[in-house]
Amino acid sequence: MEYYLYIKSVHIIFVVSWMAGLFYIVRLFVYHIEANERPAEERALLQKQFQVMESKLWNIITVPAMLLTVASGIGMILVNPYLLQMNWMLVKIGFVAGLLIYHFICQRIIRQLKEGDFRWTSTQLRFWNEGATILLVAIVFTVVLKTAIDWLYGLAGLFVFIVVIMSAVKIYKYYRLKNSSNKV
Repeated sequence: MEYYLYIKSVHIIFVVSWMAGLFYIVRLFVYHIEANERPAEERALLQKQFQVMESKLWNIITVPAMLLTVASGIGMILVNPYLLQMNWMLVKIGFVAGLLIYHFICQRIIRQLKEGDFRWTSTQLRFWNEGATILLVAIVFTVVLKTAIDWLYGLAGLFVFIVVIMSAVKIYKYYRLKNSSNKV
């Protein structure tokens, strides 16, 4: 137990770094996709630059932060195995598994974009960008609240949060399209 708080501190630091990487990588995907709307020469230049930025962000920040987040999380459990007897920790691990799936889907998107395979629209990616936010909110509420009654309120709040986020993306798209049609 002596080292638990040190490991927990490292865990929090790398969670912040991992989340920053996940938030920013999907924004880069959006810009990378939108570069397709540019003239050929500009498009080629932009897409090459976005590939470099995506690669550096992913390989230098996001993946190492994810690995250190998982390693320190496992370290906390090894130092304090009692955590696995708490229901909230099992729920948290479930949400973290969802975040890992999200991470690896982002990795696949990087590979697809590098190969010139544009399967996602910028709007789809804007919605996808909110996935990490939703999982982060779910994880934080689970860890902080810890009780089943509070989970019900937290789940209701998470649902409202999801609706608000998705509505904001739709409203942003509406105004973006409206403003771009006014410029023509």
